[in-house]
Amino acid sequence: MLGFQPYETFQVLIETGGTDRTNTLLVAACDAFARRGKPTPAELEQFETLVGRLFPLAAPIARAKAARQLSQSNNLSPALEALIIGSIGDELSNFLESTPSLSDETALEIVARYDVGAAAAVAKRRDLSHPVLAKLFQMNSRKVYRELAANTSIGAQGGFLSALARAAQMDHQVAGLLANRADFDKAMLAPAFFDLIDSDRVKVIEAFAERNTPPTAIKRTLEQLSVANGELTKALMKLFSENRRPEVTRLLTQVTGLDEVRCGQITHDVSGASLFVILRSFGCNSYDGLRVLIHATAQEGERTQQLAVFAGLFGTVRPDAMAYLISVWRGQVNLLDLAKPEYRPFSVETERTRIASRSGNPQVDQAIDALARIGVRRAS
Repeated sequence: MLGFQPYETFQVLIETGGTDRTNTLLVAACDAFARRGKPTPAELEQFETLVGRLFPLAAPIARAKAARQLSQSNNLSPALEALIIGSIGDELSNFLESTPSLSDETALEIVARYDVGAAAAVAKRRDLSHPVLAKLFQMNSRKVYRELAANTSIGAQGGFLSALARAAQMDHQVAGLLANRADFDKAMLAPAFFDLIDSDRVKVIEAFAERNTPPTAIKRTLEQLSVANGELTKALMKLFSENRRPEVTRLLTQVTGLDEVRCGQITHDVSGASLFVILRSFGCNSYDGLRVLIHATAQEGERTQQLAVFAGLFGTVRPDAMAYLISVWRGQVNLLDLAKPEYRPFSVETERTRIASRSGNPQVDQAIDALARIGVRRAS
């Protein structure tokens, strides 16, 4: 058996040699098994019988050492995995994450024990079957969901997509991890919009570019108010230029139906992303919208580039889409409707709105530069 003495010889040594001899035999057997090639079914069965008898009789330190050595093998069966899990101690998570293969039987056993640390290690694996994933997604653990969100081998589709989207609403770390995944529809992060960093907020808006969205109750209201968007932009420009942000908050509360706390977040969002949503939902074009954004956003060196990005978005994001985003913030829509075929984006990851520094429209570029110079003079 893989260079070992016959099983009966080990049996005699165990019975006559005491604990010390058992410890030595167990460690030696596990080390030899890990070093040898793939065993035949008969050899594997014989080895399972041997170590199944040795592990319970050995001292804890010897069991832990033997489990570490055995964990290096590429030919583990569920029975051997169970012995390792029961004896490897603090190195369990590392074993579950790094072992070349892990049986569904073992993975499901770990999840059933509700050992969050071990389950999180399992969630990092790239060879998870659907039954194991289904059980992991049923765990009510932020730690597990964070690993699932970071695991790009798990397709963000169907039930997994909805589970990840719901988790993002409750955990900003999950939302941030999903925002960095090329295969994840960033529109699903709309409820977590205000928990995201500035660049990730723009990704959410980009996900609505040239995209159909379900009808919303607020759409008609915004269409009726859009006839006065000239007055709205003038009022916002004046209030922002005079730093009267509490009044901006009250104005946004009146025209959007969002609560005052949310409107306060929009008012103080110096990235301008959430204010863009409001402006575009009212049908503001790039010129009028940028005039507001230049007064509302942070006076930093990179703001011209950010304004160019928003200039492009004014051309590719429809007012209906931003009205839908506002409805998400108001809790009036089922976000999972966006997964229906008629509302899916043309491409999950697109560069059409990721403008490096210019908008591509000479008139808009000229306006951006002029507004930026105005902002510099005001800041100084």
